[in-house]
Amino acid sequence: MKTTLKLFTILFAIILIGCGGKEEKKKEGFSYEKKASTEQTKTTESAVPASKQVDLSNKGIGPIKSLTLDAVDQEMAAHGADVFKKMCTACHRPDKKFIGPSPKDILNRRSPEWVMNMILNPDEMVQKDPLAKALLIEFNGSPMANQNLSEEDARAVLEYFRTL
Repeated sequence: MKTTLKLFTILFAIILIGCGGKEEKKKEGFSYEKKASTEQTKTTESAVPASKQVDLSNKGIGPIKSLTLDAVDQEMAAHGADVFKKMCTACHRPDKKFIGPSPKDILNRRSPEWVMNMILNPDEMVQKDPLAKALLIEFNGSPMANQNLSEEDARAVLEYFRTL
């Protein structure tokens, strides 16, 4: 009986020493102060997301230097709709934000040259064009894939965008 009592006493002492006596470092939990500091940095950045910014003077970087738009060519727009459905709908939706921005009313925010250069030359645009870089950040680092479209197909897609 004495041996059992001694064993329980020793076991109890080991448990007490093992569990108590140390001060645990407190883990950082939820803090309103930290949230406030990140909100302050966000307000210093541009309040308008890149997809909503209007820049009609930027022509982008690529083969298209000048482009004049006349009346909408319905046949070309239909071809552009087919190309868009085959090549672009994995990331873009005509009327809403998805993996990439919506092309609806894009020509109210971007020059036709910029749109064409983004379609034809997305890799270089994302590296060198400030607006394309901002869009990349806004859309969680998802770069636009180069679909290797011809200028004719890209122009048809642009014509389709005009009909949205």
